[in-house]
Amino acid sequence: MNSTDDNTEPTTEPAESTEPTEPTEPTEPTGDTLGGDRPDPSTSASKDPSDWVTGDEPMTGPQRSYLDTLAHEAGETLSADLTKAEASEQIDRLQQETGRGQA
Repeated sequence: MNSTDDNTEPTTEPAESTEPTEPTEPTEPTGDTLGGDRPDPSTSASKDPSDWVTGDEPMTGPQRSYLDTLAHEAGETLSADLTKAEASEQIDRLQQETGRGQA
């Protein structure tokens, strides 16, 4: 007679549900929001880049990378020493030209 005496009980994993999940209804955002029809004019996100407090600082790494991509697609060469504000304006212009970043 073969028997094991390890005092363990067999375990069973619960089966995964195969029922489709219903989509959740979007909830009304609270607090600051992004991506709406019109950003709140009191936030810096909707200010003209020339009015930015840090607009005269050198462009950020992500701005530089995205501008490099956009300029390449548009067949343009841009100065690499743009300010944050200048980079933002060039990004807006090149997005219009290339169709990138359009919803």
